[in-house]
Amino acid sequence: MSESARPGLSGLGLLWPYLRPHRARVALALLSLLVAAGTVLAFGACLRALIDRGFAEGRPDILNYALASLLAVAVVLAIASGARFYLVSWLGERVVGDLRKDLFAHVVRLGPAWFEIKRSGDVMSRISADAQLIEQVIGSSASVALRNTLMCVGGVAMLVITNPKLALMALAVVPLAVVPIVLFGRKVRLLSRESQARMADMVSEGGEALDAVRTVQAFAQEDRTAARFGEAAERAFAAARRRIARRATMTTLVIFIVFASVGFLLWMGGHDVLAGRITAGDLTAFVFYAVLVASSGGAISETIGDLQRASGAAERLAELRDEPPVIVESATPKALPRPTQGSVAFSEVSFRYPTRPDALALDRFDLVVAPGETVAIVGPSGAGKTTVFNLLLRFYDPEGGSIRVDGVDIRDLRFAELRRALAIVPQEPVLFSASVADNIRYGRPEASDAEVRAAAEAASALGFIEGLPQGFATDLGNRGVRLSGGQRQRIAIARALLCDPAILLLDEATSALDAESELAVQQALERLMHQRTTLVIAHRLATVQKADRIVVVDQGRVVDVGRHADLARRGGLYARLAELQFNLQAAAAS
Repeated sequence: MSESARPGLSGLGLLWPYLRPHRARVALALLSLLVAAGTVLAFGACLRALIDRGFAEGRPDILNYALASLLAVAVVLAIASGARFYLVSWLGERVVGDLRKDLFAHVVRLGPAWFEIKRSGDVMSRISADAQLIEQVIGSSASVALRNTLMCVGGVAMLVITNPKLALMALAVVPLAVVPIVLFGRKVRLLSRESQARMADMVSEGGEALDAVRTVQAFAQEDRTAARFGEAAERAFAAARRRIARRATMTTLVIFIVFASVGFLLWMGGHDVLAGRITAGDLTAFVFYAVLVASSGGAISETIGDLQRASGAAERLAELRDEPPVIVESATPKALPRPTQGSVAFSEVSFRYPTRPDALALDRFDLVVAPGETVAIVGPSGAGKTTVFNLLLRFYDPEGGSIRVDGVDIRDLRFAELRRALAIVPQEPVLFSASVADNIRYGRPEASDAEVRAAAEAASALGFIEGLPQGFATDLGNRGVRLSGGQRQRIAIARALLCDPAILLLDEATSALDAESELAVQQALERLMHQRTTLVIAHRLATVQKADRIVVVDQGRVVDVGRHADLARRGGLYARLAELQFNLQAAAAS
């Protein structure tokens, strides 16, 4: 359905599944709202009695009774309004909290392929800012709209009871007030969606810059980055201004029409009082109800704008919720043999990245790795080395061929079981803003402190960890910025050790380190690789000389296999890579 064809508030249907478990609270909130609306309507009857029977007849007892009635109504109204506020505010916070949890849980399962074409800042803007609009609607705007609708309907009924002739005149004006809401409402909703999209762009722009703030400052691009963010902020402001202007026009027209009508009715009623056709109390009650209807209509016109804005936000959240996972688990999963041996077999695997559909990343790729074997994968940049890891971790599925672990096709395994059998130590390890201990036990949250300490010791990390201000409890900051490159790498190795995987994936874990750090990390890696199937992506050929086999990859295919000496002697791509690197090293040394 096209955007313009959808009903104005259709997006809010997203909320019903989250409200359903709290039906009792919804019912109590509605009851409180009905009571509050009813007590406001009762004020008109009190006013009529006060004027016609108290003032006009000069009876103090009626005045006393009217005052007591007003106080009783005020007490009921206060209690009902307080209960309504608590219940709807609770519902707003609860529903949005559940919605955010579900959305985030869905997003983290979508896989890297989805994030190649989406900006994480836009996703978080939807989960935070868009969801906040929905909280505002449930916790405020919806109940305000419903309360004013009830008072408007009740006020109209009381107008008819009080004076049918004037009531018919008042009802004749209603279409004039509805027309601006219909004409402007749909445009307000569309502009609300655009405003939220521009806000998401601004959040993405700022988040990306702050994540790379060191690079920004290193290249002296602070002014340019601030200018780009400023442009995004201005686009967000311009979209918001268009929405506000359209909504302000709608509100202005509605309020003018409604209150002008009240003035006209007051003029007509005044003539009836002077002619003796109605009493002053009737006119006072009628004016009270007319003002109540008018103010309720004005409030409804404003809250409809909030509801339409939230509907646009809900549609954006629904789009996020309905994004299908690119990689899905098997409906009838199989289990890996116990204990897992760690054999790996790629058979005729072909694959293209979704963002590069014209280029084969792997082209009929074949590789068999025996349990406990160490295999190094070498080749020029773009040859397909990292793709091998991405497919083995099942971040993507191949378009042809199969990948097996211990004879089981990985597409038949649950994600958790496959990835428990694997552990990766990347070239640039990702650490979280948490303690050292929490970062090490990230893959095994249930691990004891003793196991964490043992993993750190085996990773040659215990020495520097104990030298930190709070030891294992030290918070590492965003992305582990408080540690050096070698220290971060050893934390990543300790994390992999603690997982005790059958298959280890090493993405040249020492290529960016100084000599001293490289020695410590290399010793830790040797302990980690002991009696495990290990695949090593090697950018430096000196790293691969201890491998059982070296697999040379070029343009997504295996072009040669052997040990270092044999491959160097045979010539070909490996020999050229080795000669180039060793000559570069010799040139650097001289």
